[in-house]
Amino acid sequence: MQTRKLGNSDLLITPIGFGAWAIGGAGWQYGWGAQDERESLAAIRRALESGINWIDTAAVYGLGHSEELVATALRQWSGPRPYIFTKCGMPWNQQREISYSLRADSVRLECEKSLRRLGVQVIDLYQIHWPTGDWSETEEGWAALAKLQAQGKVRWAGVSNFSLEELKQAQAIAPVTSFQPPYSLIRREIEAELLPFCQQHGIGVIVYSPMGSGLLTGAMTRQRAATLPADDWRSRKPDFQEPKLSKNLALVERLRAVGARHGRSPGETAIAWTLRQPAVTGAIVGARSAAQVDGFIGAADFRLDQADIAELERE
Repeated sequence: MQTRKLGNSDLLITPIGFGAWAIGGAGWQYGWGAQDERESLAAIRRALESGINWIDTAAVYGLGHSEELVATALRQWSGPRPYIFTKCGMPWNQQREISYSLRADSVRLECEKSLRRLGVQVIDLYQIHWPTGDWSETEEGWAALAKLQAQGKVRWAGVSNFSLEELKQAQAIAPVTSFQPPYSLIRREIEAELLPFCQQHGIGVIVYSPMGSGLLTGAMTRQRAATLPADDWRSRKPDFQEPKLSKNLALVERLRAVGARHGRSPGETAIAWTLRQPAVTGAIVGARSAAQVDGFIGAADFRLDQADIAELERE
């Protein structure tokens, strides 16, 4: 699998990275429902066997459980060590209540806990998960990441879910290695300003939810969307409800038709659409089983032509 340089770093990453959000399991505010740990570990293993060389997780996924599973997978893996990317800024208390904090002491504590859970000496890419409503606090957190990098606890530092103005302000404090936004055929807001800014300033872009949190895989149906369990955060997401659901399912049929011409699945086609952007370094793709990895891995070398793109983007 070909690799691409991530921003100003020395990291050469595959076009697809393994997303470890869903394997965090249930029992927290943004969980995807119950998850079998054996299936989770098998998914990570299949991703690495398929050539994927980076895993994106976060402390808050499963309230630490995702990072712990990644650590277990690393211990079981005998091949080349993948890069480990994780995030800070969403700590939780003993009552499992999530808050948002980018105070320097909180960021340092989160980093130490992530290092222990992951079982690593250094985090390859440490990212601010979400900015806070107070720029001075976000600035404090970004400066803390720069200090962690200088101390050798993290190799590179990035941000996620920043606005253009926040990205500009962060870049003025310390170089931003990467930017992680949502991006898919149903979330295109970053195209107008953020992608050009990142490309101009050499900031790597690793997009998340390229398949719309499962909407664009081809496996989501109207019935399944209506019966998502209460502990699956998607049951509360407007994209999975009317009036948006019908439009999104119609888009899946276009993905299915375009993909069929190339022997690809709707999900692979959706991922390939995000990777067509020269500003996009890689796409984070989540999986809860080895079979799901098999279903999307072909996107890494799938190139859409202009006719394909025009068909997918038509209203």
